[in-house]
Amino acid sequence: MAEIHPGVFLSHTDTDEWEFDPEVGGDLHVLCAEVGIDAGMSRFVGATPSEPVVYTPPSRETLIVLEGEARVEITGGPMLELRPGVLASIPAGTETTWHVTPPFKEFWVIG
Repeated sequence: MAEIHPGVFLSHTDTDEWEFDPEVGGDLHVLCAEVGIDAGMSRFVGATPSEPVVYTPPSRETLIVLEGEARVEITGGPMLELRPGVLASIPAGTETTWHVTPPFKEFWVIG
């Protein structure tokens, strides 16, 4: 990520700047992290995770899948089938269980 002007951030979906995110067990690339909003990408590469990822967004999460597929179980709700081009928005506090098929990459905004 690069802040090219105060409050203006620039990156690319083909970035090499990834950090492991132990909360979800995949890699994370943060585009920006401001008060009340975060944006970036998550990815899973290599083998399919041995366990599904349980995640509860702290604020509304809106995402678009860039690569791969995932099934997302919403506790007490529907199953989301995510694939490239699919947009989804999940309210804060919603318990989700992600079954990811690598390679998987998404762009997300939380806020």
